[in-house]
Amino acid sequence: MPPPKLPMSLLPVRAAPYLDLIRWNRPAGWLLLLWPTLSALWIAAGGFPGWHLLAVFVAGTILMRSAGCCVNDVADRDFDRHVKRTASRPVTTGVLSVRQALGFGAVLAALAFGLVLSTNAATIAWSFAALAIALVYPYAKRLVSMPQAVLGVAFSFGIPMAFAAVQGTAQWEWQAILASVPPLAWLLLLGNLFWVLAYDTEYAMVDRDDDLRLGMKTSAITLGRHDVPVIMACYLTYLSIWAAALAYQGFSALFLIAIPPALAQVLWHHRLIRGRSREGCFQAFRLNHWLGFTVFAGVLLATA
Repeated sequence: MPPPKLPMSLLPVRAAPYLDLIRWNRPAGWLLLLWPTLSALWIAAGGFPGWHLLAVFVAGTILMRSAGCCVNDVADRDFDRHVKRTASRPVTTGVLSVRQALGFGAVLAALAFGLVLSTNAATIAWSFAALAIALVYPYAKRLVSMPQAVLGVAFSFGIPMAFAAVQGTAQWEWQAILASVPPLAWLLLLGNLFWVLAYDTEYAMVDRDDDLRLGMKTSAITLGRHDVPVIMACYLTYLSIWAAALAYQGFSALFLIAIPPALAQVLWHHRLIRGRSREGCFQAFRLNHWLGFTVFAGVLLATA
């Protein structure tokens, strides 16, 4: 089931628009970022990474996801007013100004950077690349036919940063920074990118009619009637890459226990999206955090 929404009625009146801006009562977004990041932390450390890194990456993931929402809503404010699902967002309605939204996003990003400063030089260096990709994504929908691929990189960049935090050093030389992220991390990022392509295409299918009318570019529009089989192929590619990469690195075969329940969820997604209804596609998208959790559970078993 989707994570429960938190009641907005409990929020202070002044805080409500800001918390609505960052989707405070819809945690599915940051959970999609969190599970692969935590998986990478456990893989890089060969087990529990320690409370410090766990706290840094959990809090940093929530903060950066929230900052990304601020930038995204500012970039899309003129489009969102024409889409029923997004027409009530605070920047779109004018409840918050562009300046207020960007200022709040900057504060959140600064807090996240403060957490990164408590790690090492390699993680700090890679955080700038992560920030650049996050800032580019909202505008990719105007330029490329598969903007979900850009989002895939942005939503997967916690993986190399997790490896850098565990395996990096205090050295600022570029060789040391590059060496802090091994090939395994990039392979896992590639696999995770396919997962993002799958679930964000489901998300794009919800707004396909509106996006066509507005001239937006999404994977759901680009793929057309091939959307469902491509989504299924992306799910299978994601699981295959992670399973093969961990097996090659000699991780415990216990990870494979997670594959059958993960595949069962993929089949359920097919049932939800095969009719291409808005409700079914949106439900499938919102359920994806359970797939990420399942893979993380497999990593926990393999590194216990």
